[in-house]
Parts: sequence; C-alpha cells; structure tokens
Amino acid sequence: MGWLPLGGYVKISGMIDESMDKEQMKQPPQPYEFRSKPTWQRLIIMLGGVSVNILLAFVIYMGILFVWGEQYLPTKEAKYGITVDSLGYEMGLRNGDKILSLDNKPVENFFKIPSHLILDDVKSIQVNRQGATTEVIIPKGLIGKIVKHQSPDFISIRIPFEVDKFTRESAGKTAGLQKGDKIIGIDSLQLQYFDEFRDVIKQFKNTKTTLTVVRKTDTLQLPVQIPEAAVIGVYPVQSLSHYFTLKEKQYTVWEAIPAGFSKGVHAIDNYMKQLKLLFSPEVKAYESVGGFITIGNIFPGAWDWEAFWSLTAFLSVMLAILNVLPIPALDGGHVLFLLYEIITRRKPSDKFLEYAQIVGMILLFALLILANGNDIIKLFR
Repeated sequence: MGWLPLGGYVKISGMIDESMDKEQMKQPPQPYEFRSKPTWQRLIIMLGGVSVNILLAFVIYMGILFVWGEQYLPTKEAKYGITVDSLGYEMGLRNGDKILSLDNKPVENFFKIPSHLILDDVKSIQVNRQGATTEVIIPKGLIGKIVKHQSPDFISIRIPFEVDKFTRESAGKTAGLQKGDKIIGIDSLQLQYFDEFRDVIKQFKNTKTTLTVVRKTDTLQLPVQIPEAAVIGVYPVQSLSHYFTLKEKQYTVWEAIPAGFSKGVHAIDNYMKQLKLLFSPEVKAYESVGGFITIGNIFPGAWDWEAFWSLTAFLSVMLAILNVLPIPALDGGHVLFLLYEIITRRKPSDKFLEYAQIVGMILLFALLILANGNDIIKLFR
C-alpha cells in the first residue's frame, strides 16, 4: 500500500516493475524469484490480476440477477413516444416519435438506445412519426457531439403531465392543483404531455391564465399566476410503472449463473467499444476522458445496493481491460514481452525492460494528467 490512498500494487521478487528496484536485480537470481520461473508460469502470474477482475465481475453480475432480477422498459411499450433536446432535434428526431429500430434492428430495452447509438456506429433510426414510418439518417459527426454531451437525456421517454409533488412556493398548488390531477391544457391551448406544457408555459410568464385539469371524472378550469421563471412548481409522476408495463424477470441461482456470465461478456464488449472511440478522429472521445471526479460522479446521490454492486462490477471490468492493454508498466505490457519471449525464444534484456518501464510510467502519468485535467476544465465550463 502506498502512503497516498490511490490503490496498491504487488511487488514480485525478481521482477522489473514500477518500483524500479535495480539493486535487487543486481543480485544473483534465486530459484523462488519471478525471473527464474519458466515463461509460461510468468505469463500465468501476469494474467492473474486481470483474470480475477473478470471473474469478480461475473460473480457480481450473477448475484445482482439472483437478488434483484431485471426490470426494464421494452421499446414497444413507449406508447407516448420520445422527447428530445436540441441535440436529439439536430439528429433528426422529433418529440412524439416512436422508435422502431436502429439500422432496422429492434432494440428490446428502451434505455439501451443511447448506448447503441454511440457504440454500434448506428447510421439510421426507424421511427413511427404521426402514424407513418420514417427513416432518420444520423448526420455525420453527431456521435462525437453525443459523447461530449455526456447525457442520455438527448432522448427521453415521453409522459403525460400528472401531478405528483409541489415545490415550497408552488404557483400550481396555490391555484388549487392536487396530487393526481392531469393537466391537459393552458389558456386556450390543448396539450397531452409534460414536455408540451414545459415548452408552452414560457409564453405565459408574468401573466394570469387558466389551467385545464382532469380530476377523476371532472374537467376543471383553474386560474393561475405564472411567475417570471415560467414554472408552476409542480413535479409530474416520475415512476415509469405508473404509465407503462415494465418487463420483469427473476432468476433462480442456476438461471443467474449463465445470465450473469452473458451480462459480464456484454459489459466487456461494451467497454472495448468505448475504448475504440478514444481513437476515432470523428468522435474525439479522448476529450471526454475523466478522472477521479468523473468516477465519483457516476455514483448515485442516495445509497443504493444494486447501483453500488453494478458500478463495482463495471469498475472491475474497466480495471481488467485497462490493465491488460499492451502498455509497459501495466500487466499487459509484461504479457506483451512474455509473448515475444515465447515466440522468439529470446528474453528481452533487463536494461530494455527498465527503459520500457520508464516509458510506460510516462504514458500513464500523461493519461492521469489528461483525465483529471479534463475534470478540472469541466468545472469551469
């Protein structure tokens, strides 16, 4: 363990590593040391940490499925369609579109759509727009904007405006709104959805108007004073199960094992695709690489055991893949040199390994500076 709380490492006797312990390497090799072992044994040792990271992720995913199962919104259940922000609009999508497929391939889980768009190099989206099937061609260069956007909210699920909660000084509550009311109009304008209300209310700021509300079987007209902020201090019902039929599946221990393994393989595949984006000149994902602040921000604000274990599994997969990259100073760098030794039957010299280790450390420090530098820059934007 280092005195800085930034993790630890294993110092193996008789091995050139980040400790750069040259004095030990000057001593005669001992039979118990790393450098005295056969190449195949040294290769197994260097793959040990990566293997445990992967196995841990698999076990965690199995446990998550056994304890909590799966719950998601099927894409076909998004009966009200979607809402989009300016980036989604630039993509060619419109509020109310119902997504049918991506590159003519259906997507089962609605909330996987953003990740598919980013990771699978999707070229087109097929949507139902006002009853007709329309193909939306994704403009070139837009995936890079989505990555920089760093929010899946460029595509959101559309919901009606049913009153759930009020802010402390709510104009809506003052006007007489009650929990469970459905807002279907403002002034003379009819509307059905929360996003429509959010957009329309801006033209009524600092004015007195009326809200059309359905309360059980009655339709009411409630006078309301719209403040300067153009909000009425009302939150809609956010629970998806209130509006949609979610798909749920519970797993027995024996069912969770293959399902967890499959989930782990999918997580590895997704992370490999994310790494590939770092080298895409179009996407420029390296500009979105984050450090300690980014890692901290991915954890939810309130404690949630399922979220905790999901993130732990993800971080385990991330560490495994990053650690096996063929960069000197990482396990992957040692594996690369060992594979060279197996193929050529020649062992790289200690001096070469020392220089390679220094180069690797410089690369890692540069990556550390880039990641945390991006975090700092984002704080001032």
